[in-house]
Amino acid sequence: MKAWEQNVRKVVPYTPGEQPNQPDMIKLNTNENPYPPAPGVEKILRTMDIDRLRLYPDPTAGALVDAVAEFYGVSKEQTFVGVGSDDVLAMCFLTFFNSDKPILFPDITYSFYDVWADLFRIPFETPALDESFHIKKEDYMKPNGGIVIANPNAPTGVEMPLSEIEEIIKANQDSVVIIDEAYVDFGAKSALPLIEKYDNVLVVQTMSKSRSMAGMRIGMVFGNPVLIKYLNDVKYSFNSYTMNTTAILTGVEAMKDVAYFNETCKKIVETREWAKGELTKLGFSFQDSKSNFIFATHESVPAEELFKALREKHIYVRYWNKPRISNHLRITVGTRAEMETFFAFLKNYLNK
Repeated sequence: MKAWEQNVRKVVPYTPGEQPNQPDMIKLNTNENPYPPAPGVEKILRTMDIDRLRLYPDPTAGALVDAVAEFYGVSKEQTFVGVGSDDVLAMCFLTFFNSDKPILFPDITYSFYDVWADLFRIPFETPALDESFHIKKEDYMKPNGGIVIANPNAPTGVEMPLSEIEEIIKANQDSVVIIDEAYVDFGAKSALPLIEKYDNVLVVQTMSKSRSMAGMRIGMVFGNPVLIKYLNDVKYSFNSYTMNTTAILTGVEAMKDVAYFNETCKKIVETREWAKGELTKLGFSFQDSKSNFIFATHESVPAEELFKALREKHIYVRYWNKPRISNHLRITVGTRAEMETFFAFLKNYLNK
């Protein structure tokens, strides 16, 4: 090892979902929305004054912050935006988790949390989910340097009752509690009202899933104005121009079209509920999902076998060879037509 390598900040990086580029593929592996963004987004892209790109964007992303705050019924002082919820969450870790005490998040959850903790040298503990993949609130009633809970959780899709979320927040008012709600728009209850009641809670959401804007990278977090000020202080010390002009303009349009947002979410929820029935008929079991995916295991066929068989037909789902979840597949809810093709393959494969 060379001398300079001894000072490298070494981490095991997050592994993103595969991004194949097959013309005939059915992509059910990264929880993307199968429907296009709101029509106003396309209009902005087609009519945008390209000359604006030679100028720096608004460092405050003011138009986007205003649009997001208006939609959610909060003040702009309670709102922060960033380059996807990953950027927002990383900024929260960097800003608020600076204690000798460990932060807490489940053993099975979004796998970026431990990466950020390692990167920023934050001690952490991962209380185990129960056998049904539910968070045990009692595990979060002990001294800590912060708490992160994805709700609904990923990759399980399981929702923690809002009453239990509030118990955790109330019991940890000396720590910042982050509720990561990337999938909340598909039928779960948001903890957003709790930011008015507690000054130690941050609620993170994203435009990647329910608003079909994964490629534009827009995330947001809501909390007490003091928390948001601290976030902005770190942001301006790190990179003043986190949001590009195109993201700001298209993000505003995505927030404006409430009817389209509601329609898209409704279609995904309807397809998800139908898919649950089809999976059950085929011998799969799963916890009830309140997200845009289903985390399922088959009664007799190993998940890895199904994953590989599906992949050969250019049908992509997500598989992790990790303890406790190595016999599960995470299946993103696609269009009804995509899901019918997916199930036609499964019926043929499982009955051969």
